[in-house]
Amino acid sequence: MPMNQGFTQELFPILDQLLAAFPAPFHIMHERGIIDTAQQLHRVLRQACPQFRNFFAVKANSNPEVLRLLYEQGMGFDCSSIVELRLARATGAKPEDIFFTSNDTSQEEFEEAMSAGGCILNLDDKGLIPKVPEPFPKSICFRWNAGKLRVLDSVIGNPETCKYGVPHEQIVDAYRLAQERGAERFGLHAMLVSNERNWECHAQTVGMLLETAALLETELGIRVEFINMGGGLGIPYRPEDEPVALEQLAEAISKAMAAFEAEHKWRPLLRSENGRYVTGPHGVFIARCINEKHGYREFRGVNVSAMAAVMRPTMYHPKGGYHHITVFEPPLDEPVICSVVGPACEDSDRFGWDRLLSLHEGQHVFVHDIGAHATEMGSNYNNRPKPPMLMLRQNGQIDLIEPGQTVEELVAKRFRYLEQPWSFKPAGQ
Repeated sequence: MPMNQGFTQELFPILDQLLAAFPAPFHIMHERGIIDTAQQLHRVLRQACPQFRNFFAVKANSNPEVLRLLYEQGMGFDCSSIVELRLARATGAKPEDIFFTSNDTSQEEFEEAMSAGGCILNLDDKGLIPKVPEPFPKSICFRWNAGKLRVLDSVIGNPETCKYGVPHEQIVDAYRLAQERGAERFGLHAMLVSNERNWECHAQTVGMLLETAALLETELGIRVEFINMGGGLGIPYRPEDEPVALEQLAEAISKAMAAFEAEHKWRPLLRSENGRYVTGPHGVFIARCINEKHGYREFRGVNVSAMAAVMRPTMYHPKGGYHHITVFEPPLDEPVICSVVGPACEDSDRFGWDRLLSLHEGQHVFVHDIGAHATEMGSNYNNRPKPPMLMLRQNGQIDLIEPGQTVEELVAKRFRYLEQPWSFKPAGQ
């Protein structure tokens, strides 16, 4: 949806000056908006569970300055790769501040996860248990796959065909095997939906995790220390979309936790790993229109590839990936239906299909809600550089927090093999 009022009021009065000093294309993040949303998420869900904590999904936005800002707000990090682990640790995050939830985990990843004091290791498959290096962690978590118990959304996929998580029928055995390797403390995790704005769906996830926690106590005598409801809180990408009713979700979780405690005489802590919800609405991408094409349809070309800058429309079209697009300058004429496109040699290299816009050469387009899963998914297809990222600070200052790639950098990367030549000649050749 269009950028929030606070972001608009702070950016628009100075945008002409910014564009003169730092020409588009670029991403720009809103520091105040990120802080406010991070605080709101913790404040509201702590009404349900006083020790609730969100572990920001680093895959959503791995910029070091964004991560530093979130760590200052009390968030931990959910990581899925070696680089993400190192970025999280660079903020000062301690082992208890980091979840490592990988899929198809390599030995190198396990070794990194267990280094620097370790982390909260969240296993995706019971077959990984014997592959965890010694000493096996005293505390362990498993990602649970609901199977036929739950129909997932189209982003994550059908539970019984998707690659994530320990199947429900194997979950008790997974914890038993972890006990045999020495684990003594446990967590339970699920990531069942993505970009879901229906609060009832998330409340259902919490209820199913509590049911599974009760099963583990019955079968193994385990009382899980926490349940992690995963991420998936959606944001309203379209102007007509409604935001998640966070207060109603908190109330539903509070009731579920109270009912569980009344029956079982204990309750787990609550965790989540929301990324998009925290940073997604607080970034916009600005590009300059450089071409108008009047073909069988109307096209407006901008000076950067969507595949390099905002990959979501390309990846998820036509079922999703919508980003709202507006024009900064006043309209010059009546708007027309046009597609906003980039220069990559793929028809899908589009920021948006068939939008009603008055857009002409020299004007600037805003692509909204790019604070998560936009630049992170970006590609160098056609060897096109990724654009830079700026941060609009609370004091009005604008900082470069991620330089854009250059043509020279990409060319040099292709010839890097010359720096460390290696060859192999098989015997007998």
